[in-house]
Amino acid sequence: MSRAALLVLADGRFPAGGHAHSGGAEEAVKAGRISGAASLAEFCRGRLHTAGLVSASLAAAAALGIDPVTLDGAADARTPSPALRVAARKLGRQLLRAARATWPSAELDALGRQFPKGAHQPVVLGLAARAAGLGPVDAAYCAAYESVSGPATATVRLLSLDPFDATRVLARLAPELDRVVDRGVEAARRVVDDGVDALPAPSAPLLEIGAEVHAGWPVRLFAS
Repeated sequence: MSRAALLVLADGRFPAGGHAHSGGAEEAVKAGRISGAASLAEFCRGRLHTAGLVSASLAAAAALGIDPVTLDGAADARTPSPALRVAARKLGRQLLRAARATWPSAELDALGRQFPKGAHQPVVLGLAARAAGLGPVDAAYCAAYESVSGPATATVRLLSLDPFDATRVLARLAPELDRVVDRGVEAARRVVDDGVDALPAPSAPLLEIGAEVHAGWPVRLFAS
């Protein structure tokens, strides 16, 4: 295993399409829920412990070799918002293209055939990590970090927030991110014996509602 592959997969410049998505930050900015570094920190903290935990556990389970079709169904069940399902599958499709070009894999090829319109992004992420020779912890870290780095980066653009402030928000969330990864990986390992019901399913109703509101905007900077 080359740990350097983790740097490639987690790099924001990896062509997986994440730059076009705000993770709910655009709608939250317009609604006034994010207005500066302090409120961005609270938004990211909430997202990390809900959507981030779900994504981390799904990615870890996929990296462990759990059936991706089953995991994709579990991801659907944990994503009530149709707009977020569409976004997750678009991101998954783009990530799969990038991963297949970077780390050719029979498993990634099979996933592309099973989900021609895209599987949920965390499931693809886990298989991409597996193809890169990485493990479930690595996959979970990528997923958890993406859940907060996307909104932080988007807020810099949306509010002209000082990038140093946004980076400080992410750095201060690091201990909590570690704990979310531990919980996600532990749950993923239980799937082997207990099935996908062992995966966490914390709810974030405001993220879901905000996604539906955002999807109806005629003009927007980000896709989600």
